[in-house]
Amino acid sequence: MPVSIREVAQRAGVSVGTVSNVLNRPEEVSADSVQRVSSAIEELGYVRNDAARKLRAGISTTVGFVVLDGQNPFYNDVVRGAEDEATRHGIAILYGNTDEDPSREKVYLDLFREQQVRGLLIAPYGDVMTQLRRFRSSGIATVLVDRFSADSGFSSVSVDSVAGGRLAVEHLIESGRRRIAFVGGPFEMRQVTDRLAGARAAAENASTRIDLEVIPTAAMTVEEGAAAGTRILARPRREWPDALFASNDLLALGLLQSLVSGGRMLVPDEIAIIGFDDIPFAAAAAVPLSSIRQPSRMIGRTALRIVLEEAADPDSIPRQTVFPPELVIRRSTTG
Repeated sequence: MPVSIREVAQRAGVSVGTVSNVLNRPEEVSADSVQRVSSAIEELGYVRNDAARKLRAGISTTVGFVVLDGQNPFYNDVVRGAEDEATRHGIAILYGNTDEDPSREKVYLDLFREQQVRGLLIAPYGDVMTQLRRFRSSGIATVLVDRFSADSGFSSVSVDSVAGGRLAVEHLIESGRRRIAFVGGPFEMRQVTDRLAGARAAAENASTRIDLEVIPTAAMTVEEGAAAGTRILARPRREWPDALFASNDLLALGLLQSLVSGGRMLVPDEIAIIGFDDIPFAAAAAVPLSSIRQPSRMIGRTALRIVLEEAADPDSIPRQTVFPPELVIRRSTTG
């Protein structure tokens, strides 16, 4: 059984209150009492139950983190970054994966609100601002992750997805591509629409004519990417695009798998492919995948720091932290 504070008091020959003061306010206790209590703690192997102390004080030791796709290695790395930072502060992460399902998203939000977590990090799928305002009115600090907050009442940590989309298509244009397809969806996701907006800006500002089409997908998964590749291959060869910009790396890997299997299409000779996120699998693909890199772990660490700061100071001013994207060029676009 764990050693109790009462046992420490008995061994030291002092009151329970004196032991508590030594642990919490040693400056108010005599040097002799501090020495006796410290010796008793060492002899008995007493371990302070800090979680219980914080619970009694009404301070939660948990932060909720809701992500929209737990199978995406990008979000796994973001959560890992948040966990690394949380450990430094004695905080545990409660994790919920919505699988791009608004009903599951609501379940996790309701659960974390009932649990009175110290703070909430969320990579939202749908429009959850009404629910997030309830968190704020309950005194729970909330930070948006991987989405810029248009609501000045909430902090956010994200990458500039518009700039990332522009970088991707500018690279394809500089590589000599003229018939470019954007592959992505669903368009309820802000990240998808932002990346498409950047792609369109690059096409419109090009010095030569660029045909940019949109190939929608129901999700941002390998399976949906492979299905999009199959639809492309079903077209007459003259209607094939010569480059694809996938709204994330999972879609890009599915496209790559579908297009190159059986030698049906040569990448990048016949078609170039670039993704978004730069997950670890991108560099290890059969044809190493060019991508737009996001600093995933830094996003997680930064979001955790901000939510703890806002939990400690509810009057702090919300801020939008936006990291610049980075173009990573590999064989899928340059050969």
